[in-house]
Amino acid sequence: MPDSSKPVYLKLRDLIAAAIIDGTYGEGAMLPSVRAFAAQQGANPLTVAKAYQQFQLDGLVEVQRGVGMFVARGAAEKLRNSEREVFLTREWPALRRRIDRLGIAPADLLAEKS
Repeated sequence: MPDSSKPVYLKLRDLIAAAIIDGTYGEGAMLPSVRAFAAQQGANPLTVAKAYQQFQLDGLVEVQRGVGMFVARGAAEKLRNSEREVFLTREWPALRRRIDRLGIAPADLLAEKS
């Protein structure tokens, strides 16, 4: 269930992180400009800039002044590892408790429903 209390810049960061992890933006690929991404997402450019700044601080993008931001080498793996850690330590325990509370069997989780 999405966290509606999460700040917008973190939601935007999650969108970009997912795109880097799934290869939409591969190593060395240029990210959309702040203005372009803001327009695409219906967000304030300052909010997008804050999300991009976080990637820069984390060493996941490289800035070429006057050109743009590019996905750094190893960014997808670094993001995948940190997202995996967050899932296993924060998200999964809550999901597990909900599964147990609802009495859902593991086989039910793996069964395809049409």
